[in-house]
Amino acid sequence: MRFDELDARLRVFETAHDHCALPGIYLVARLDGRNFTRLTKETHAFERPFDERFRDLMVGTVHHLMQCGFRVRYGYSESDEISLLLDPAENTFGRKLRKYQSILAGEASAKFSLLLGSLGTFDCRIAQLPRPADVVDYFRWRAEDALRNSLNAHCYWLLRTEGATEREATSRVSGLRTADKHELLFERGINFNDLPAWQKRGFGLYWQMAGREGFNPLTQQATQTLRRELHTDFELPVREAYTQFIQDFLVE
Repeated sequence: MRFDELDARLRVFETAHDHCALPGIYLVARLDGRNFTRLTKETHAFERPFDERFRDLMVGTVHHLMQCGFRVRYGYSESDEISLLLDPAENTFGRKLRKYQSILAGEASAKFSLLLGSLGTFDCRIAQLPRPADVVDYFRWRAEDALRNSLNAHCYWLLRTEGATEREATSRVSGLRTADKHELLFERGINFNDLPAWQKRGFGLYWQMAGREGFNPLTQQATQTLRRELHTDFELPVREAYTQFIQDFLVE
């Protein structure tokens, strides 16, 4: 059999089940660290429940993903997960979802591993959201998840430092109401509301125009230019302000 015939016959097995996102559908890629609990507890001794070193690894990974060949309007991260809002007009690879998933997972894994100095891998899934309101709800959902996980983590690791076993700490935290969790921390001198915002709500990256000073050698004068740069936001807004914040990324 000639190569052309062999190629035509077998390539269909790779492409027959390709799914492409419809035009106009909002796409959000969510990446999750694989076995990151073991990575951060056993392989590397990161501080608990939050470590700025790990946070900065995630910042560097999101920064890379927003410049690796796809148009990304907003990048959000909490814990070991990353969410990327793609530009609605993104049409790379004909919007083939398997391409987006495999490339983004590979890029995230490679960048994180280089920054860490050892292997760290991510998986990726794509959410197809038909309405702007769904995009807003998606990011509000992840922000609420960050808040819940942060409160639980602070309570859990506080109990662990007091001598509780993994099972005892997990059982006690799961049996508490939200107000009781706040009280548990407050009794030990920790006001959850005063903790760094990035620990409670995650952080975001987005594009901004920034002024930069330069020098014109012909006129021998200082110049001012505008450049599109990525901004890292560790103080994301909350409640309705966050809703408006996300809506602004959906405006052309």
